[in-house]
Amino acid sequence: MLFGAAIVTVALHGCSAPWQGPINMGPTDTGAGTLTAARAHLEGRWTNVSYELFPPGAAPISIGGTGLLTYDAYGNMTIEVRVDEATARILGAAGIPTTNNAVITSGRTAIDIQARTLTYVVEGQKAFDAPGGPAALSRPRHWQVDGDMLTLTTMGDDGKPTSIGRWQKMKGN
Repeated sequence: MLFGAAIVTVALHGCSAPWQGPINMGPTDTGAGTLTAARAHLEGRWTNVSYELFPPGAAPISIGGTGLLTYDAYGNMTIEVRVDEATARILGAAGIPTTNNAVITSGRTAIDIQARTLTYVVEGQKAFDAPGGPAALSRPRHWQVDGDMLTLTTMGDDGKPTSIGRWQKMKGN
């Protein structure tokens, strides 16, 4: 019996268990085309340059106002847009609710790397809420960053753009 215990002891001390150190899982997900790279492109503070709505069967509508979009390294996004009363009504009809002529929301984003879309989940929104209109905040936005310009395009069920927002990165970000 003592001999058996000695063999077990030697065997256990002579083996190195795979959990005794870091496990090499491959390179860190940081290259081009990764979630980390996408978030790095989007991270920062962006001011609204233009916003256009494309209602079905009607002429495009250029939305005026001032806006700030803030995106952090963890996928959190805050939007603050101030508009006049007429524009607030147009936005509401497109599925973007306003309060006191402003859209002020905070939430998280889900990024689909292959489709290059960003889906915004507003705080308090249920995960499977149906979009409220053609440009609702819960609809995926196709995103493109060219230098210091971010373009977010919402596509309708027919595959055509329902809104295009352009945001310029603020200096120092």
